[in-house]
Amino acid sequence: MLPDPPVPGAAAGEWWPHRSLEPAWLHAHHDRFDLLHLHFGYEHRSTSELRATVEALRAQGKPLVLTVHDLRNPHQADPGPHRAALDVLVPAADAVITLTPGAAARIAGEWGRRAKVVPHPHVVEPARARLASRRGADDSFVVGVHAKSVRANCDAVAVAEQLARTVATLPGARLLVHAHDDDGGRRAAGELARRGVPVTVRPRFSDAELFDYLESLDVSVLPHRFGTHSGWLEACYDLGTTVLAPDCGFFDEQAPCLLYHRTETEVDRRSLDRTLRHAYERRPRWHADPRRRAAERDVIVAAHLAVYRAVTGVAAGGPR
Repeated sequence: MLPDPPVPGAAAGEWWPHRSLEPAWLHAHHDRFDLLHLHFGYEHRSTSELRATVEALRAQGKPLVLTVHDLRNPHQADPGPHRAALDVLVPAADAVITLTPGAAARIAGEWGRRAKVVPHPHVVEPARARLASRRGADDSFVVGVHAKSVRANCDAVAVAEQLARTVATLPGARLLVHAHDDDGGRRAAGELARRGVPVTVRPRFSDAELFDYLESLDVSVLPHRFGTHSGWLEACYDLGTTVLAPDCGFFDEQAPCLLYHRTETEVDRRSLDRTLRHAYERRPRWHADPRRRAAERDVIVAAHLAVYRAVTGVAAGGPR
């Protein structure tokens, strides 16, 4: 895999649109790579620009592998642009990968393409996951929800308000609500405060801080209005934290979790209340085996290698 090419004018360490989507870069550097594997980071490209990327790859005889993490982009309120991008990329890809059977079925139904299902790898390194404490049976019950302001699909205010009502009736339970210390996060915090829900406004967690925070929870609630898959869910599974997820995506096909019902515009408060009470009463605990997760990563690597060999025509015993 090539290191990320520097982008003129971009600050060191700052995310910037990857230059491998630029036709000029592809033509200039085609002798340095065998294929392009696209996961994220193309929402800044118009459909005409994406077609130009595909045409540049074709002109240089380079295959395109596409992993469809999201059928609906969590950063975009309007589903149109992402759907238009997928309308270009999915038919053009030499191979399509996704994370769950449900997403693969949707891809087959929408575009007539057969997607290879390769599950999400662990998010927490196995060595760290092995340190996750085994919570003992006691009267405490900590529920967390996070207002991630950069996500258009985040509906933390409505979700946290209902969680606060339910938690107030559960002996020994408490609710932790965090919001990012930025304009969006502070707006959400102000709205929650007006509704009487305490919230902590703080800078974004580092990876280590996030894992410590998730491990401190009994339940983490995903406040998504729409979505497909979740890395947050995978991290919770690594650490043994129960997840309450909306039924709008394929979260329960990724890892064990509890579901509550919602639409894009409204959370089903009765469903969320009922699901949280179930978690409180039953205390389900799904903790991924770190050794098995490490072994799964080897399987995931092998699956990708098989796809790469297939699209480049390299035999299994040939050079890598």
